[in-house]
Amino acid sequence: MKIYTKTGDKGQTSLVGGTRVSKDNAQIEAYGTVDELNSAIGIVAGEDTVYVDFLQDIQHKLFNIGSVLASEGNLDFELPTVSEEDILLIEKEIDRLNEGLPRLKNFILPGGNVLSAHTHLARCICRRAERRVVTLENDEYLIHIRFLNRLSDYLFVLSREYLRLDGKQEVIWQKK
Repeated sequence: MKIYTKTGDKGQTSLVGGTRVSKDNAQIEAYGTVDELNSAIGIVAGEDTVYVDFLQDIQHKLFNIGSVLASEGNLDFELPTVSEEDILLIEKEIDRLNEGLPRLKNFILPGGNVLSAHTHLARCICRRAERRVVTLENDEYLIHIRFLNRLSDYLFVLSREYLRLDGKQEVIWQKK
């Protein structure tokens, strides 16, 4: 099977369901950014051994979100998505990680080590993905917005955890 179809050579692509849209369509931007986020988390997961299972589970959920965002509204079949339980799992993991971290009193700079920096980059992409989904103004996507919002919080806490595990200090932002 060839990987290229040439059907997008004129700047259009198909949604799941068959409708052709411009590649700069807001829906394409949203699921493309979720895909970019998934790739960024793949980098983090590839460098980690402690949290890799949780991160890969997140990647599966992001693929679910992407499939919903890539589809038309009225399909004859159901797509996998995310649930309230998925959001609660992220919240529980945030709370668990936060217990072992120093109380945050200042803004911190992204970085400190490569893994933390990559995690911060994934967090920034996550925030952009959230903004792209908000742009779609579709109430059916509210659970996806909540998932992405919570995921960005998790990635922030995880970036701090990676510094703690490495014995590194966070760099406090200074007004210079």
